[in-house]
Amino acid sequence: MLDFYKGKRVFLTGHTGFKGAWLCKMLVMAGAEVTGYALEPPENTELFSLSGVEHQINSVIGDIRDREKLWKVFDKARPEIVIHLAAQPIVRDSYKDPVYTYETNVMGTVYLLECVRLSNCVKSVLNVTTDKVYKNQEWEWGYRESEELDGFDPYSNSKSCSELVTHCYKNSFYNNREIAVSTARAGNVIGGGDFANDRIIPDCIRAALKKETIIVRNPFSTRPYQHVLEPLQVYLFIAKKQYEDKSFAGYYNVGPDDIDCVTTGELTERFCKAWGENISWEREKNYNDEGLHEAHFLKLDCSKLKNTFGWRPVWGIDKAIEKTVEWAKCYQKGGNIPECMEQQIEEFFANSVLK
Repeated sequence: MLDFYKGKRVFLTGHTGFKGAWLCKMLVMAGAEVTGYALEPPENTELFSLSGVEHQINSVIGDIRDREKLWKVFDKARPEIVIHLAAQPIVRDSYKDPVYTYETNVMGTVYLLECVRLSNCVKSVLNVTTDKVYKNQEWEWGYRESEELDGFDPYSNSKSCSELVTHCYKNSFYNNREIAVSTARAGNVIGGGDFANDRIIPDCIRAALKKETIIVRNPFSTRPYQHVLEPLQVYLFIAKKQYEDKSFAGYYNVGPDDIDCVTTGELTERFCKAWGENISWEREKNYNDEGLHEAHFLKLDCSKLKNTFGWRPVWGIDKAIEKTVEWAKCYQKGGNIPECMEQQIEEFFANSVLK
């Protein structure tokens, strides 16, 4: 499947982030001509530079809210394929600064899709949103692509809006052109190199590296955890398939099988087992959520993805944790991070059904 991307011009927003750095690595390995557009990575996130891709792509530092600069870079790159990852992705941060969250996640999408509208080179567009776009009823079953879009908090809601913007541009401007547009709604991703705040696996790794007890804010919340390579592989596959045949364009959930939808407490327990060294965890004492709503139960129905493409997850939750720990211990020892990433990507694709 990666062979398809050899020589293809790909425009990737959010390339300096966690998902973006891994996706850059995959595209570089595939031989794609990548232009990345994103903010400088925060000081405490090193994956983009550690991955070794910084000087293997055309990396442009810019704000997705800067419409003029975005168009200038986009027009020069003349991409065939566009993958939109740039976002303010943290729920709790969205409560602190909702205006910035909406500007980035909604107007950023508008500005990028406007670039596509004004161009004559793009054939395939994928907007990456989130599993949190749905109106969460705390159901015990997974959400389907046809469910109502109405995220509760500013992050989730802004991503619901990003979906609606995408639908509008598709219907209003792209249907009569050879431009295929899809959105992908992925669950919570884990993997090596995620240094973000307020995410459970980065919190686990930070504590483990310091040999401290892991503190868990909400061990009873259920999330569709999966290794970061799972959705990234699907993003590339959807972009490829709709490039070749516009009828594949649509809206796709990307999540683990039900057996791998675990509580945060279960995830942390499995992490402790994989890490070893007698690491342990406990629930945060006197936790105060400050009245900020976060979903307790959330999972996705991925039947559409499975039936359309014959897809199935490659790594279950235990393997995903194992590979995350493998990366973290390589980092701890000052090992060869680019080589570690390449080996994990090669192993993952060797076991994938998507070809």
